[in-house]
Parts: sequence; structure tokens; C-alpha cells
Amino acid sequence: MTPSRVRRVTGPLVEVDYTDGMAMGELVLLGEAGLTAEVVAIRGKVATLQAYEYTGGLAPGHPARRLRKPLSVRLGPGLLGGVFDGLLRSLTGVGELLSPGESASAPEERTWTFHPRAEAGQHVTEGGVLGDVGGAATSVPLRLLVPPGRTGPVERIAPDGRYGEDEVLAVVEGAEVRIASEWPVRVPRPVRERLAAREALTTGQRVIDLLFPVARGSTVAVPGGFGTGKTMLLQQIAKWCDADVIVYVGCGERGNEMADVIDELSLLEDPRTGGRLSERTVIVANTSNMPMMAREASVHTGATVAEYFRDMGLDTVVIADSTSRWAEALREFAARMGRLPAEEGYPADLASELAAFYERAAAVRTLGGTTGSVTVVGAVSPPGGDLTEPVTAHTERFVRCLWSLDRELAYARHYPAVSWPDSFSRDAAVSAGVEAEAAADRRGRVAARLAEADRLAGLVELLGLTALPPRERVSVLGGRLIREGVLQQNALSPRDAYCTPRKTAALADALLAVVDRCATLVDAGTDVETVEAVDFTPVLRVRDEAGPDGTAAVTAARDTVLGRLTEPA
Repeated sequence: MTPSRVRRVTGPLVEVDYTDGMAMGELVLLGEAGLTAEVVAIRGKVATLQAYEYTGGLAPGHPARRLRKPLSVRLGPGLLGGVFDGLLRSLTGVGELLSPGESASAPEERTWTFHPRAEAGQHVTEGGVLGDVGGAATSVPLRLLVPPGRTGPVERIAPDGRYGEDEVLAVVEGAEVRIASEWPVRVPRPVRERLAAREALTTGQRVIDLLFPVARGSTVAVPGGFGTGKTMLLQQIAKWCDADVIVYVGCGERGNEMADVIDELSLLEDPRTGGRLSERTVIVANTSNMPMMAREASVHTGATVAEYFRDMGLDTVVIADSTSRWAEALREFAARMGRLPAEEGYPADLASELAAFYERAAAVRTLGGTTGSVTVVGAVSPPGGDLTEPVTAHTERFVRCLWSLDRELAYARHYPAVSWPDSFSRDAAVSAGVEAEAAADRRGRVAARLAEADRLAGLVELLGLTALPPRERVSVLGGRLIREGVLQQNALSPRDAYCTPRKTAALADALLAVVDRCATLVDAGTDVETVEAVDFTPVLRVRDEAGPDGTAAVTAARDTVLGRLTEPA
């Protein structure tokens, strides 16, 4: 068979001679350096490829070697605690930048403990557990599973011991099973069934857990203009949410932001294990100075990694910062291919691409019969803060939760700057057990107070606060107390960066009790200026003074303020 040769190079687009059997999506190595590229078009005897690396030095006549497989990544327990590029190549110890053609990760030789849970001759089905895999660096339970599509007797299985990732630990119906495996990034891993959302994901951010909760296996979009705190909010969720594994995808963001994420995660203690939080985190860092087409692949890479751990019965979260940079990569590639542009130059299939990405989020019953989930949280960076631009508008169609960030709140130093009028959650009914009814009532009362205060804000600006009737002045006061005492949070405080659901509920109930007492006093004839002059400091500061689960301190602060709100003698 005649080998393929490079015909033309135009930036990341490379044309090569077509050879029989070459397929769309197939990987090809270009030149002597072996630059990774993917077939994106075939016309006659010419195949067009998109290169995932810098093509400087590549010239017509250079060889093009087919790999006869789609873009795939290597999956294994060694991903935990690692930092990788968009093609899941390890960035540990490679210097400032990866060299063109540097192959996918060959990390230091590591061994893992293996404890078999199946026996030779036992009949197993796809997704079944063959054994437990662990090691010093694993803080979550990992398992060796029967590969998808394989069902039959176990012909051989390794005894207890330590093994490398590429050693054969079992043979199932003639198929060798190793700790590490490969999977195409654009092909969702199979499951037995998708399940309805039944449990909320705790983020530790009060405004989210109280007003706009997200279920495990659901989808979230976080739109906001420059400076509204998207990256800070996503970093806080990565640090504090109660998922088993975090996959943080830095898609086209600045390198210094990714460096901050890596540095902070490496220092934080995992409240579950006492180890480092980074030990159950996988970071895909494809920053703005890295190849554009690797950025396009990075979100699919992150979803594939999350599905790999989900199949072990774990709850995973994919944080993509940001999908706007990913969409820009799609737009640039479409322009190079000469495709007819749609709105604002984005490709006509933008909506389909976004839907395919968010569709990979789900709570599922795995092939092995356990339950797991992938929750996707994607930031959207609309140019100029225009929330009507195509990426934001299409994304809102496919997600179940929207945490819209408000510029005015951000500039007023209100963190998180989640806009309560512009955000929503279709998972608001998801709660645990007997607390569901109480949580719904609490959410409704807080939302009603905020809505009433927002309705009166325009009148206050126009006429002044003193022009309002006493009951409306209490509504304005109540909105301010709830904003400052519950919704506002200090990401830099060790006591307030994370808040448990119990403390969130206690704070909300305390402020609602205080506001209700204020309204009762005014209705009973107490002068509204007297009520406004009360010192509310204890209930406003307790969020930062009490620990993450300091409900007793919240109750004491509430009682102190209620004691000051007494009817006149």
C-alpha cells in the first residue's frame, strides 16, 4: 500500500494523499515528529486533516502515517492528581511547553495494588467488577471492570499483588484486561439506563444550594461578563462540592488562572480523607496559548475521563471554563474549512455541538448495575456581557440550571455575584427525605422577600427610602439583610468559603425570623425608624464568624437580634 504524503499545509489544516480505507475521524501522525492530526474531510484523492499541534516545519512530501483509530485517550487510576493537556498528555515534568509530536502520557512507572473479586471460570458480564485497584495516591475506591461489549467466563485472573498499568490482570472470553485502557473521546461510554435526578449536589455556596440547587447528573451554565467572578465561583465549586472526582477543564483560559487552580488544589486538605484534595482531581489544562484544535477536543476529553470514573459507581463533576473559548475554536476551524457561517460567524451546527456535550451529563445505572453520575458545569463568557449572543442563548436551551452572574453585584463586591432574578434551576425540587418540604418553603420565602425588595428598588432610587410606606420600608430592609447575611459569602475566609446545608438553612431561617419580627412590629404600630435603627450586626456577621457548620452560633445570633426587636412598653 502506498504511504500517504503531505500535499499542503495551511496552519492547522493539512491536506494529505487519500489511501484506501481512510475514514472520517481517523488519527494520522504527520511528519518525522509524528504530529497528531484527525481526518475531517475527504474529497476524491485528498484527505483534509486538522492538526492538534503546531505545524511549523511540516512541509509537502512529509510522510503521513495512519493509526486506524479515532482520537482516543488513555484512562487509568494514574489520572487522579495529574495535570494534562487537551489530548490527555501529561504536563508533569515536560518543561514550559510540550514539544511537537510528543506522545500521549508515559508517566513514571507506577504500580497499583490489585485484589481480585472474581474467580477463574466465573461468568461475568460487561461492566462487572473483576477486582479492586488502589495505591498510596488513590483517595477514592477504584475498580477493574469488564470492558464494554465483553461477556463470558473469566479464563484467568491475577492474584493479590502490585501491578503496572499495562500488565494483563485478567482474560475474559479471550480479551485481555489491563488497569489502563483507551477510549474514543467523542463516543459516550455505554450505560444500562439513565436515571431521574434524586439527590442534590452540595456546592458549599449558599446562594446556589438555597435558591438554585443542581442535582447529581444535571447540567449548569454560568454566564457572565469579564470580571463577574466566573472562574472564582467554579474554583470554589471544584474545591468544596461533595462529588467523588472533579475533572477541571481549563479550555482556552489564561495560564495564570490555571496555575492558581493547580496551586490551590495541591494545598487544600480533603475533608473526606485528610489527604490532599488534588488526589481526587483531574486537571485538563488547555490554555489560550496552546493549539486551538486541542482546545476543541479538551471538553470531550474531560467528559470521557468523568465517564470512566462514573462507571466505577462514583459521582463526578466536569467543570468547563469556558465553553465560549471552545465555541470560538469551532468557529475558527469552520472558517478555515470554508463552511458557510451562521450567526456571528459561528458554525451552523453550534447548537448540536453544545447539545452533544451537555448530553453526556446524567445520573445512570452502569453496565455493572451500580449508580454513578456526571454533572457538567460550564462557564460562558459572552463578549461584552451580551447574554443574547449565540453561545449563551443556545446553552440556555440545553441546561437545567442557569447561574447568571451580575456585573453590578460583582462591582459592589458581592460574591458570589449570582443574579437571583436572572437565574433558574429546574432541579429545585431535588432534596433529601423529610427536608424537601421545608427546603421548598424556605426557598420560596427567601425568593419572595428578594423579589419584593427588587420591585421597590426603583422607587427608592426615584423617591428616596423615606417616601415609602412603613411596610415597604421593612421589605427593603429585609431584602438587604438577606442579601448580606445569607447570599453574600467570603471565598477567602476559612470559615465562610464553604457552608454546609445545615448552616445555610439556619442562616436563612434566622434572617427570615428577624424580618418577620420587623414586619410584625411595624404592623403593630412601632415606628419604622426605630426598627431600622436596631443593630442587626450579630446576624450579618455570624456567617463569617461561625464555622462551616456553626448552627449553634447562628441560633444565638438570631436570639440576640430578636431580643432587641421588642414591642415598646
